[in-house]
Amino acid sequence: MKLDGRRESTHVEDRRGMSTGGKAGLGLGGIALVAIITLMMGGNLGDVFQNVQNAGGIGGLSTETSYEPTAENEELATFSKQVLALTEDVWSAYFRQNGLGDYQNPTLVLYSGATATACGTGQAAMGPFYCSGDQKLYIDLSFFATMKQQLGADGDFAYAYVIAHEVGHHVQNLLGTLGQAHQQMARMNKTDSNRMSVRIELQADFYAGVWAHYIDTVLDDDDLMEAIKCAQVIGDDYLQKKAQGYAVEESFTHGTAAQRMRWLKKGMTTGDVSQGNTFQLSDNQL
Repeated sequence: MKLDGRRESTHVEDRRGMSTGGKAGLGLGGIALVAIITLMMGGNLGDVFQNVQNAGGIGGLSTETSYEPTAENEELATFSKQVLALTEDVWSAYFRQNGLGDYQNPTLVLYSGATATACGTGQAAMGPFYCSGDQKLYIDLSFFATMKQQLGADGDFAYAYVIAHEVGHHVQNLLGTLGQAHQQMARMNKTDSNRMSVRIELQADFYAGVWAHYIDTVLDDDDLMEAIKCAQVIGDDYLQKKAQGYAVEESFTHGTAAQRMRWLKKGMTTGDVSQGNTFQLSDNQL
């Protein structure tokens, strides 16, 4: 990506190195991510429960007594701020052009280890996430190293896709889609709730693609493949097979590798938000 000289968003909270107090429970998405990462690291189900307890159980969080960001970490922080600024430009224009009023910019929170959120305690093991309760995106920048080292997903546009996906959840929140979906999930059994979660995540992938469609002047030839590769390796089926040798479709919460790649590419190709209603499609159509 060609970001030299690009502005950095000012809607950023830098909490790297800050200590965090009490502990709150994880949501289903956080538990699933902790479980997947634990299994990928060679752990068993007992380890999963222990890690979930450590991330969201009773007791205080460990605190950091000192923190000195590396040069690479600082570069990633600057990059993340520039990507966020580009999402602000694209979505502000979309809201304005479609009579939706002013786009409410989300806040990007950079943290290390753990941090308090309106949705509970954020942990690095959960990966980047969006909290609708405070309209903030949370990223421990070490996740990008995890992407590269454990998943083989590398490149600046792969990292940008991760940020744009979380911003996609913010757009869903502003449009009312996310709240409606969560209300329905609260009345569903686990299997149906997971299916609804897949639709939420695939639409966020699509929105990330729409964003990419409108910033094509800053993209390099290899950027598309970086994002597609990233979408592939964070598919539920890919992660579960890598972790345990098989996939359980009923437990999917984010979509298969093929689905995630398809919806990202659809957004990038069309740039048309109206073509991303994943909630009106059957499972087979996704």
